[in-house]
Amino acid sequence: MKLILTAAVENLGEAGDTVEVKDGYGRNYLLPRGLAIKATRGAQKQVDDIRRVQAAREVRGVEHANEIKQALEGLDAVSLTVKTHDSGKLFGSVTAADVAGAIKSAGGPAVDKRNLELPKAHIKATGSYPIVVKLHPSVTAKVQLAVVSA
Repeated sequence: MKLILTAAVENLGEAGDTVEVKDGYGRNYLLPRGLAIKATRGAQKQVDDIRRVQAAREVRGVEHANEIKQALEGLDAVSLTVKTHDSGKLFGSVTAADVAGAIKSAGGPAVDKRNLELPKAHIKATGSYPIVVKLHPSVTAKVQLAVVSA
């Protein structure tokens, strides 16, 4: 069965690739989950158009990512106030969504929480933490986050 992948499938290919798979694998796994569509001339033309648009967007993406990087690294103080115990331990934890909100409220650009790399899974104490923001596969920005008690 000849299919066009709509998403990356491990050990098979990336989105947009045309692959030849066994009928059962395509019919019972790839097609019901929306990971692939049947290969036709019209579908292949759509995939080619999507790839062309993605290639054009990627070139602009690097330049735009560099602009966002400069804006992020130009921020003076990104601070987040949280409720804490007397010892400085948080009554919860700081998540990537909290950090994205703190960057936005500090006057920075809106960043996606999935693009943030925290030093640990969650921050559970007050202090200063380095946050890495992946803007593009080749562009990353570093922001210093200060977690302070309320």
